[in-house]
Amino acid sequence: MVMTKKFSLYGWIGLGLAAFSWALNWGLPGLRTHWAFFPLWLGYCLTVDALVLWRTGTSLLTRNRLKYIGLFAASAPVWWLFELANWRLNNWHYDGAEAFSPVVFGVLATINFTTVIPAVFGAAELMRSFLRKPVKGPAIRPTKAVTLGFFIAGWVLLGLMLAWPVYFFPFVWISLYFILEPINIWLGHRSLVDWVKDGNWRPVATLWLGVLLTAFFWEMWNFYSYPKWVYHVPWGDWFHIFEMPLLGYGGYLPFALELSAMYHLLAGLFGQKKTSYVMESPDA
Repeated sequence: MVMTKKFSLYGWIGLGLAAFSWALNWGLPGLRTHWAFFPLWLGYCLTVDALVLWRTGTSLLTRNRLKYIGLFAASAPVWWLFELANWRLNNWHYDGAEAFSPVVFGVLATINFTTVIPAVFGAAELMRSFLRKPVKGPAIRPTKAVTLGFFIAGWVLLGLMLAWPVYFFPFVWISLYFILEPINIWLGHRSLVDWVKDGNWRPVATLWLGVLLTAFFWEMWNFYSYPKWVYHVPWGDWFHIFEMPLLGYGGYLPFALELSAMYHLLAGLFGQKKTSYVMESPDA
């Protein structure tokens, strides 16, 4: 591990931005989160990236600034897919959204949605700086049978979710992964299988730890926000930690895998095939 001598300037800016926006988001009356959310989460992203740089000597932002901006660009359309699914599921709504016209709310939401992927991937890199050794697990090799099985399973899960959302709404957080991961493999894009085929689950573990860290801040900062999201789930709606039921935090784990698959699909379509700056080398 190569640690830098000083915490970077942009990290201090991120800390200040997050602290200031947090105070405004929780302290001001009335509508405020529609404009305070983005600077709050931009501050989080910059702070986490700076921590990674301080601990390792490299980070998402410093390796390639243009690609780092690309994380924000990819994030909004990716999250809108989940908003589209929610029209069928009705698992959450935004309390306070009624104060805006649909167009204005859509624009504001799109700006705020840009922070999802950089927040999760940055936190995953931070967790990776602590988890230095490979995490051994079952080897899943991308044979024709396995990839086709994943692909079919994904469509089955998606179909069950759309047909009977009361029972199968959790499949929204895993079905897209099973559909898109085989597509990434078939197209020659980066995928998590590049590691788990050899039994190395460290990228998966760091994604899971990173998304749970990010989820804690998402749910905590949302609790006293306005507008804010509120959950409505048909079952498992007990023992809330902030607005989220305890079981809901389990959904963040497959959600992180979906973010990885969707990002690498988009990156591959834009010309990044077997290179990825958001994951370690398969030989590491």
